Amino acid sequence: MSNFSVGFRSLQSVNVLDLKGELDAHTASELEAAIKKCQDDSIYQIVVNGANLNYISSAGLGVFMAYIEDLRSKGGDIKIAALQPKVFNVFDLLGFPMLFDIVDTEEEAIEKFDAQQTAE
Repeated sequence: MSNFSVGFRSLQSVNVLDLKGELDAHTASELEAAIKKCQDDSIYQIVVNGANLNYISSAGLGVFMAYIEDLRSKGGDIKIAALQPKVFNVFDLLGFPMLFDIVDTEEEAIEKFDAQQTAE
């Protein structure tokens, strides 16, 4: 039984995905489906809120890598917010902070999207 879930919220032109539980090989398809749904809805600016994400495996990290280039080619991005320290350490060990904006709060992630739109 999966203890992972993805919640959706729309804030302006940004979709917020609230991750909860453990993201691993068994649950990565749920995150993949959530990101694909955003793309199908023509929403390319995604904030992943990891405040309630307790664990992430390489399969979960792979989902981020699978979609980032396509989202960026459409003018979007994935910004990751509010990770618990032990989950952030996994991202950090694999160099994700060099590839993704990983910020402390969801509000900060949304502000980064707003700043990008202002600069364009």
